[in-house]
Amino acid sequence: MTDRIEIFTDGACKGNPGPGGWGALLRSAGESKELKGSAADTTNNRMEMQAVISALESLKQPSLVHLTTDSKYVLDGVKSWMPNWKKRGWKTASKAPVKNKDLWMQIDVLVQRHDVEWAWVKGHSGHIENERVDQLANDAIDEMQRS
Repeated sequence: MTDRIEIFTDGACKGNPGPGGWGALLRSAGESKELKGSAADTTNNRMEMQAVISALESLKQPSLVHLTTDSKYVLDGVKSWMPNWKKRGWKTASKAPVKNKDLWMQIDVLVQRHDVEWAWVKGHSGHIENERVDQLANDAIDEMQRS
């Protein structure tokens, strides 16, 4: 495993569903990298998940990761719900298909590749890195809408 990498992620939507964007900030050994992307018709939860996926996919080798998100959906999904969904064949306790299964499955593969420690931060609370990734997500939406 490489040096510890800090990752901060956020997703945003203008309407839910609607145009969406995601942002990620990666830091390690004094270096930082920003990532962002967008989708024309999506949900806030999907953008939150896409931020995590894109950040983890950008790592070139298995890494020790401290990942901070303001999404309880992502955090609860990874830490609480996903193990049971997998046991039930990606079904909820009520036997309904898991929403956003495609993205959950990608996250599942990525968290097995890396050693990820998860943290939650309250969104829009002045947390510097969370505010930055929120801005990246919104910038991605604005750029998509302009083009």
